[in-house]
Amino acid sequence: MEINILEEKKNRMVFEVKGERHGFCNALKKVLWSVKGVTVSGYNVEHPLTASPKVILETEGKAPRAALTDAVKLMGKEADTFLKAFDKQVK
Repeated sequence: MEINILEEKKNRMVFEVKGERHGFCNALKKVLWSVKGVTVSGYNVEHPLTASPKVILETEGKAPRAALTDAVKLMGKEADTFLKAFDKQVK
């Protein structure tokens, strides 16, 4: 995965996520919506075969980088919870 920041302002960030597709971007978008201060969370893939997703993040009262950091930490916690539940089913 490679991240390229295309635009960064006080309350807005647009970045490209190379090497990922809809699965990761949908999860990130959903978790971003749960972070306090996020007012816009979405992504776009201009062409399904050649383009990388571009994530758009806008905030109010919180820096976009801080919101993104919070979202990624939350995604990690959710992944750990899922792994524990899965391990219980396998045993």
